[in-house]
This record gives sequence, structure tokens and C-alpha cells, in this order.
Amino acid sequence: MPREMPSGQANSFKDAIRRLFHELEKYHKLILTALILAVLGAILSILAPNQLSKITDKIAEGLVINTENVEVITTEISKNFSEEKVSLLLTPNISKEEMVSLLRGEDILESDKEILKQMESNPEALLSLSTETLSLLYKDTTIDGETFKKESIIALIKYLKNEGSFPEELGSYLLPTLNILGQDIPTSEQILLFDTLKNMGEDASVTSLYSTLEQMPNIYNLVKPMMDIEGVTKIVLLLVCMYGLSGIFTYIQAICMTNASNKFAKDLRTKISHKINALPLKYFDAHYTGDTLSRVTNDVDMIHMSMNQSLVSLVSSITLFLGTLLMMFITNWILAITAILSSLIGFALMLFILRKSQKYFVERQEELGNLNGHIEEIYSGLNVVKVYNGRKSANEKFDKFNNKVCESSYKSQFLSGLMMPLMNFIGNFGYVMVCIVGALLTMNNIISFGVIVAFISYVRLFTSPLSQIAQAMTSLQSAAAASERVFEFLDEEEMASEKDITTVLNKENVKGNISFSHVTFQYDGAEKPTIKDFTAKALSGQKIAIVGPTGAGKTTMVNLLMKFYEINGGDILIDDISTKNLTRANIHDLFTMVLQDTWLFEGTIKENIVYNRKNVSDKEIWDVLKAVGLDHYVKTLSKGLKTEIGENDDLSAGEKQLLTIARGMISETPFLILDEATSNVDTRTEELVSKAMDELMKGKTSFIIAHRLSTIKNADLILVMKDGNIIEQGNHEELLKKKGFYAELYNSQFEL
Repeated sequence: MPREMPSGQANSFKDAIRRLFHELEKYHKLILTALILAVLGAILSILAPNQLSKITDKIAEGLVINTENVEVITTEISKNFSEEKVSLLLTPNISKEEMVSLLRGEDILESDKEILKQMESNPEALLSLSTETLSLLYKDTTIDGETFKKESIIALIKYLKNEGSFPEELGSYLLPTLNILGQDIPTSEQILLFDTLKNMGEDASVTSLYSTLEQMPNIYNLVKPMMDIEGVTKIVLLLVCMYGLSGIFTYIQAICMTNASNKFAKDLRTKISHKINALPLKYFDAHYTGDTLSRVTNDVDMIHMSMNQSLVSLVSSITLFLGTLLMMFITNWILAITAILSSLIGFALMLFILRKSQKYFVERQEELGNLNGHIEEIYSGLNVVKVYNGRKSANEKFDKFNNKVCESSYKSQFLSGLMMPLMNFIGNFGYVMVCIVGALLTMNNIISFGVIVAFISYVRLFTSPLSQIAQAMTSLQSAAAASERVFEFLDEEEMASEKDITTVLNKENVKGNISFSHVTFQYDGAEKPTIKDFTAKALSGQKIAIVGPTGAGKTTMVNLLMKFYEINGGDILIDDISTKNLTRANIHDLFTMVLQDTWLFEGTIKENIVYNRKNVSDKEIWDVLKAVGLDHYVKTLSKGLKTEIGENDDLSAGEKQLLTIARGMISETPFLILDEATSNVDTRTEELVSKAMDELMKGKTSFIIAHRLSTIKNADLILVMKDGNIIEQGNHEELLKKKGFYAELYNSQFEL
């Protein structure tokens, strides 16, 4: 029958994922635990940069002078420099008569006279007087019992005019010792600070004071760099706990997700195994074996790996993305908008690529199934390919399938591969923008340096999830494509349910009669029936041979008898019980079947013969080996019955066939079916096997399908089939006398 090729049409990604999660219902608790832990780990990762910002600021503060204390000190010292005391000192202590005499005399300049006239309304005007005039204007002054020389007063005026230094004689009066923040600041240090600030001017920065602060030990003790070790330690311990918990959560969620994905993959394989046993033969007639194997292996493994790697990554990445977005706006909205705008392009391109690449992932899985089907087909018949020089044709077909797999893989991987470099570029671009904008904000004292450090981490946390989301979506696309194929297989129509069948035919009580009553059968998609009104009866213990040309329906009749296919019309009765009223397992338990195609598995000779039977003695095994003529061969082997064999063992085709015949002969069933079972043995061995079978099949109803008519001459009944119906029946002698179709078939074997 023609085999179906995959359609190559991509189903809905949402539908495939929805079906996949529905099938995961059994593991929802385990998966939910993993997802919750992933979210918690992501939250801890989101909160960590905020602590990094704090520790950066504390360390930065510990590396420079204490600007807050500098401001306090300068403010307090400025207040300590009393304007009232200065005013008392600067008030001229001469009488009005002496002032009138100065104004009338010629000892001072005319310009100074004009200034003296203005002093009453503008006291600061005296700062413009010349030194000569000041020496005439001032005398030694006594204030609160303390006498100050006029030279010191004149020096103070010059100091206020930014000429000269602060007069030390006036220091204790104008700048007495001051206690600031628990530290006594002597007059000398206050004067030095005043001189320093005066010399630096209005543009002086806090940093420029640093070089002169060591000359002021008491002030330096208040403003010197001091690391807050306790505060830094607390933040470090908090970060260690956060990262430690995040690591523990990640480890536990990985274990949970690994268990869930492994168990789900195991369940899928179990379901597929059960499904294979429940599928009718027509499914395997219509599908390549390699494609089915690809669904069991490649597709299930793809689902397993994608679940294990992408599901938790997707959830944690989304959490990181949204949480980081929130924290960025909380920290600084300007930098947040900068990071978002620099990443929007990458996010839009990612969505576009995801939409375009899905169909190629589906196509890749399907083409891989086609390739596996072709490989399985060629290697299973490699000898035929070589004999008929079909290697070129096989290679061309292989290249065709391989090129399709390569093309679909290239397209899917190329598109998905664009996401990582794209996200890396967007991430690096985000770093640059945050650094530029952050530097401008720091210069304007809008944010601290720690905020930039935090945002560098936030940009990584913001762009990295985009890359991870892209990767996870790519992986989920592969899982969706693979799950479509697996669930398509699991959804295939099964054989009719037998749960209502209660009739059981025990093989120990079977008489061995089988009746075919007007049986008709037509394969799905076939133009005409293969079996047409087949009617026959096999009595207990009879040896029934079914012969006829290729395509006559011989093997089909046996498959209908074994209930591999459901008949379209008529009935088959075993001891007057319809096979419709018996389960397939019950029917299979009544039959031993030996096929033309040999099947041996990796194991000992004994295990291959005993297959699925218990309590079989070595004597019984040697008996059947002797019956088929293999006893001498097995005895020559070093380990005898314990010799390991397999499909690739150095056994001839005839020896393999004899082993499968021995396996069938040892089964204690009332019915035996031999479908061309002696086709791979030589004529002499065939004769020995036929005689041994005659003895071993006594009391069993046997059906033999054979093309070599010499093997069924001693059959009790020969059914001659042509075009799906019985055209002749009888024993060998009777059919030869009729000189009909059977006689033509038999005699044609001896024609030259």
C-alpha cells in the first residue's frame, strides 16, 4: 500500500503548546514548584543591583573627604566670625573734632576725604581708604578689657580687602575656639581655613581643599575619608545571602524540572509503546517505519530537552524583564527610558523572527522523519540495493531528503541564530547610552555614581532576558513542532475497543475447529476487495495449506484470522465462537506464528527460542533443535544454548529461519501458522523440517502458506486462492486429478 508523507503544514503554535501543557497536567505541581523557585530566584537577582548601588556609594563616600562635615564646619566657623565684633573693631575711635580736623587738613588725599564723608551712610566705604589715611583714622582700641593695636585693625581691613593675611592678634577675639561635632577647632585652624577659602575663591571645590586639610589636624579628623565598614559588611552579607538563596532556588528548580521532563518523556515513550500495540496494521502499511521511529526518539527527545531548558528559563526571564523594568523606573526614570528605548528595536525584531521561523521548525522535524524512514528502508534491504546496483538511486534519494533537512534546518537555525547577536548588540548599545546619560546626570548631581553601577546591572538584566526569551521561544518552537508529531501519532485511530468482550477461549479447552463464512475484506484506499466471499472450514488437527499466486490474498487471510484487521463482511469462527466475540490477545494466545521474515534479538540461543515462555526445560529446547536439524550446530558452539546471538551474528539466513521455526514449535498452542516458514532453507533441510513438523503438529490445526508446493503435498486440505477467493480445494492427489489451476501451479515448478 502507498505510504503517507508528512504534509509539511505548520499547525498553530498556540494550539500545540496548549496541548503540550494539557498533557503535562500530571506534573503541574512539580513544574509549578520549579516555576515559583525560578521567579523567587529572579526577584533576588532583581533586588541585588539596588544593594550594589548602596555599597558602591558607601565605598565611594569612604574614599573622599566628608563633604557634609566640610559644609558644617565652614558654616559654623562663618557664624563664629561675628560681624558685630568686626563692626566694633572697624568703628574709628576718634572724636568728631579730630575727624573735622582731618577733613580740613592737608594730610589726607581729597579722594579719601570724600570717602570719609560717606562713611556714616556707608560703613564699608572705609575699605577703600588708603593705608596712610587708616593710620590717621585709627588708634589702639580697648574692647571688653582687651586692647588691640591699630596696626592689627588696619591689617584686618586689608584682609577684608583680600590684601595680606588674617591678623593673629585679633584671632582669639574674632574666632574663639569652637566645638564642632564634638571636636574643638582652635583659632589657628579657623584662620587657616579662612585663608584657604579666601585664596581659592568662589569656584573652589571640596576636592581642592583636600591637600591643605592635613595642616588642620582637628578639622581633618572631622572630614577625613572614613569607610563605613559596618554598613559595607551588612550589605555584603545581604548580597551573599541573596545570591546564595538565588543559587539554591536555581538548583532545586533545575532538579524539579529535570524530574518532570524526564518522567514526562518516559510517559510519552510508554504511551507510544502502548499506542503501537493498539494501532491496526493499516497504520504501519501507510507510514514509513523510520518516520515512526523518529517520533519515538528524535521528537520525544526534542520535547524533553526543550522542557528541561526553556520552560523555566522563559518564566524566570519574563520575571527578570518585568521586575527589572519596575526597578529601573523606581531608581531613575530618565535612565529607565534610555534603556527601554535602546532595547525596543531588538524586541520588535525578535517577535518578527519568531513568527517567521516557526514553520521551518515544523518542516525540519518532518523532513528528519522522512530521512530516517529512507535510511531504515535502505539499510534493512542493503543487500538488495547492492545486488541491483541501486546505490546511485538510493544515494540520490538520500541526498534529496538530506538537502531538505539541511535547508529547513538552515532556515530555522539561521533565523533563530540572529536573535543572540541582535540581543548582544542591543545590550551593548544600552550600556553605552546608560553610561552617557548617567554621566550627564552625575555631573549635574541628579544621581550618584552608585546609580550608574546599578543601572549597568539592570541593563544586563533587562537585555539578557530578551535573549533568553528568544532562545526559550526558539526551543519551545522546536518542542511544539515535535509535540505535534508525537500527539498526531498518539491521536491515531486505534483498533476497536474490546472492553465489552467477556468471552474467553482457554487454549487447553480448544477443540481446534475454524470456519470461514463468506469473509470479505478491502484495504483502506484500495479500489477493489482483496478477499471476496471466502468460505472454508478447518477441522481439529488438520494441516491446511493455502496456495495461490502473489496477491491472491493468502497472507491477508491469515492476518484476518489473527484479527490484525477487522473483516468487512462475513465471519470467522473458532470452535463455533466468532472472533468478533474474542479479544485479540485471546486469539493470539491460541496461535503460534512463524513468518518468512526472521526476527532474532540480542540474547542467547535459549532466550531466543523460549521467548516469552516460562518453565521450558533444556530437554524441550534440544528436542525442537533436533527436530529442525540445528542440534549439531548448537553443540559445536563453545557455550551451547548460552551462546549470545543477534540480528548481526554470523548466522546464515537458513539457520536464522530454523531458530524462528524452533521458537514456534516449542509453543504449546492449538493452532500453528507457517507463512513461507521454509523459504530460506535448502531442499534437504526443508524435507527434514517438514517431517519433524508433521510429528510436532499432531493434534494442532495448522495453516501453511507456501509458494513451493512440494512442501505441502502431505496437507490434509489445500485451499487454492485466486483474486481473493477459493477456486479449488482438496488434498494434493485430488487437486492433481482435477487438472485445474493447482495442477498448473504444481507442474509449472518442473518445467524447464
